[in-house]
Amino acid sequence: MLTLDTAIADWLAIVRAEYVEIPGLMLTKPQIQRLYGMNATTCDTVVNKLISDGFLKSTPRQMIVRANLGA
Repeated sequence: MLTLDTAIADWLAIVRAEYVEIPGLMLTKPQIQRLYGMNATTCDTVVNKLISDGFLKSTPRQMIVRANLGA
């Protein structure tokens, strides 16, 4: 049985892998939700964690992009 922490850890790995595989990926939070079938709370948790880890960043247009690619 998955716990909430396990599910979030799985989502973190999935989203991170997608951004590694597609370096120029630019998505809004609603697009991330639709792409992965996440609810808003899970999406916020995953994106905010990846931002706080320095892996992702949010642009002025609210696009979520890799932090180290200068987008």
